[in-house]
Amino acid sequence: MDAPSALREFSAYGLSHWIVLAVFAVGSVLVVRIGRRHRSASAARHFGQAFGAAILALYLVIYLYAMIPLSVGHSVPLRLTDLASLVAAYALWSNQHWAYALTYYWCLTLSTQALASPALASPDFPHYEFLAFWAIHLAVVWAAIYLTWGIGMRPDWRSYRIAVVVTAAWAAVTFAFNSLADTNYGFVNAKPDTPSLLDVLGPWPWYLGTVMLILLAVWALMTWPWIRATESSPRQD
Repeated sequence: MDAPSALREFSAYGLSHWIVLAVFAVGSVLVVRIGRRHRSASAARHFGQAFGAAILALYLVIYLYAMIPLSVGHSVPLRLTDLASLVAAYALWSNQHWAYALTYYWCLTLSTQALASPALASPDFPHYEFLAFWAIHLAVVWAAIYLTWGIGMRPDWRSYRIAVVVTAAWAAVTFAFNSLADTNYGFVNAKPDTPSLLDVLGPWPWYLGTVMLILLAVWALMTWPWIRATESSPRQD
């Protein structure tokens, strides 16, 4: 007899994955509409703070649950998902530019990569690992979409530099920790066991350089159109 569907292993681009992507698309439209509706009102501030608090609460629940039992291999908050969740929550709460910059670049590239090729080895819906993985990844990407296309925050070349410097510092610290503790946070020291986009970027450690070059180029392309739009807007008056 087949195992119940709830106990089957998650499979990328199976039914549950497509449903998650559909939820992501609908949620993206909703957060943009909410942001634009209240862009100039105090309601936007209240919604952003509530959204940020919800992400923080969600992250803390997931993190505290994952810490048990304590293990150096999974209890240290060194994954970019950990940092992106905290930064996105703070960006929503405060609208600080540096926090928005990291949210914009990290969540619209690295977190969306997790949506496209999830490194998720767990039972399928409704297992708690499935729900936790998708809830936090969807939330942080929605945060970046809300801040950018909802309330109208914009990246610039300073944002780009912030993201590059902070990401390089994170990679160096994480690599050093992984090397000392024999862990693999952020997949900096080895590829994930599950199939991912890293599989087509060469063996370790070469894929790290490939990823950095791709991020530098993609993040620049994510910045340039906003700069052009800002520079051309005065001429339209």
